[in-house]
Amino acid sequence: MTMSDIAILRHATLPDTLRIARSRAAPNLGPRLLFFSGGSALNEISRKLKQYTHNSVHLITPFDSGGSSQVLREAFGMPAVGDLRSRLMALADETELGQPDIYRLFSHRLPKDGDQKDLMREVASLFEGSHPLLKALSKPMRQLIVGNLRHFERAAPEDLDYRNASIGNLILAGGYLDHDRVLEPVLFLMSKMVDVRGTVRPIADVNLQIGAELQDGRRVFGQRQMTGKESAPLGTRIARLFLSDGTAELPADAVQLPDRNQKLIASSELICYPPGSLYSSVMCNLLPQGVGRAIAARTVPKVYIPSLGTDPECHAMSLSDQVTALLEPLRRDACDVPNSAFLTHVICDASIAVSERDRVTQDHGIPCLALPLARRDDTDRYNPDAICDLLISLA
Repeated sequence: MTMSDIAILRHATLPDTLRIARSRAAPNLGPRLLFFSGGSALNEISRKLKQYTHNSVHLITPFDSGGSSQVLREAFGMPAVGDLRSRLMALADETELGQPDIYRLFSHRLPKDGDQKDLMREVASLFEGSHPLLKALSKPMRQLIVGNLRHFERAAPEDLDYRNASIGNLILAGGYLDHDRVLEPVLFLMSKMVDVRGTVRPIADVNLQIGAELQDGRRVFGQRQMTGKESAPLGTRIARLFLSDGTAELPADAVQLPDRNQKLIASSELICYPPGSLYSSVMCNLLPQGVGRAIAARTVPKVYIPSLGTDPECHAMSLSDQVTALLEPLRRDACDVPNSAFLTHVICDASIAVSERDRVTQDHGIPCLALPLARRDDTDRYNPDAICDLLISLA
């Protein structure tokens, strides 16, 4: 019999208790939910999500230019791995049936402050294989990980700053260098080591930065210049986001969506633009050429869940303005399709004003639904259970 795809519309009940119960009973058979994200905003939700499905897909930004990831980028000319590692850890099996000793090693950070001699002694113990967290591992696993660390040691500059470095990032960097400067093999290996309940990949395996053109005419380069965390907030709107070599804007076709990621989008059962810094964590994943076309070609629910609280990147932006910004890079890539090809629903917390929600529909023709999704004890954060129930019900 010839196989073919057909589009089927269905009525979704929120929450759909039957779908939720089915997913929780057999998460290995759970739906293929695909996220474009980065940073830490989705990690708490990801930890809860693995109770519902082991088939989620996370396409992560490698363009971070802050923290310890930037130290490695400057030392080795490599993509940022910090957000990739943290999502792997969020999706790892943290039970005793998993690999808790390896999880502890990958999650451990070196001291941020304190005596430099003590820090360098701990670093030396990692490269020698005598660190207590390494000695807790079985010999074959320890040898494999120490091999990656020694690749790192041989390539590292003598003056590398190890303060607050994530050991998992060092292992990832060593594996990257050992595999001809390709991330995919070492991410696959790390996923297997800690039994990751999902798929985590960079949106593109490239060593680039993001840049922004501001409404006041300025241009800034680098993620940390935009977030309002490591530098002062921009104080004006971002007019346009682009990929950069760090000094200039690159042509739109400079970075292509890899085939392997196109296939992940093509097999997704739901696409989510999740909470997080709108430009530097979510939208930057939409910049490689082909992302918009791949999303438009998939007939599944496509949901934007805006961040709660204040996002410094969204200066004086309404919810409708945020949707406009989200759609802009997608429309650049696939300009001849309706908005609903990229986004079928905006779903926000019930605290968002009715006028804000109505404006989204008026401006974009996209339904905007309000549900009680925020935590009761912290209204600037989402309740992970409520978000997981929502996404499973829609998929």
